[in-house]
Amino acid sequence: MAEDAPKRVLLKLSGEALMGDLPYGIDPAMLDTIAGQLKAVQQMNIEIAIVVGGGNIYRGAEASAAGMDRATADYAGMLATIINAIALQDALERNGLTVRTQSAVSVTAVAEPYIRRRAIRHLEKGRVVIFAAGTGNPYMTTDTASALRAIETDANVLLMAKKNVNGVFEADPLKDPSARKFRTLNYLDALNRRLQVMDSTALSLCMENSLPIIVFDLRMPRSIELAASGRATGTTIGELETVLEDASAPAKPSR
Repeated sequence: MAEDAPKRVLLKLSGEALMGDLPYGIDPAMLDTIAGQLKAVQQMNIEIAIVVGGGNIYRGAEASAAGMDRATADYAGMLATIINAIALQDALERNGLTVRTQSAVSVTAVAEPYIRRRAIRHLEKGRVVIFAAGTGNPYMTTDTASALRAIETDANVLLMAKKNVNGVFEADPLKDPSARKFRTLNYLDALNRRLQVMDSTALSLCMENSLPIIVFDLRMPRSIELAASGRATGTTIGELETVLEDASAPAKPSR
């Protein structure tokens, strides 16, 4: 483990990441891969919190665009994240980890209510804590929930796991193969360039609280382990110079 590796991390897992190679739903093989990596991270004495998305099951924004009431659609999306959290909890427990799931929406039969001090205590005792149902509020994304929970629980870094994209690029690398990757990226540059790393509310929260973000490809071998130990090959966002991976000088900041 790197000397400057964090003691406590918050991992954001999108719903799409849990799909694996499936067109919909949850891939058990992907859950087992994630669980095995998180077990290795815990063995490095790093405390782990997780926020899960729900896009593999339901997307509130898409339902809203189709005519559904936005608040209602967002609450339905929160329920999808609870399904993912329960599935992830089961995979982690089968790999020998002790897990607590906390939900921002009351579902006491399957999860604890979100209580900040209790969550921190679980982490201090070496338990993995999964945060479900976003912030519990409509119009707020799970990216915002990730930033908020990371700050609330005093995480040292926010790990953003992406699917098939290893970091932040000038443009969508799946559409533009010539797009260059940022090795490091300043918060303001990320906001000004509208790079869609996460929503602007989440990014602003991280900037205001000096919470570094590491963006990496979940599908790369040992990706979570490397990111959690400070050895990720993706993009680090923080109070840093903006540097392109193949550039000899910092990228010119956006104004």
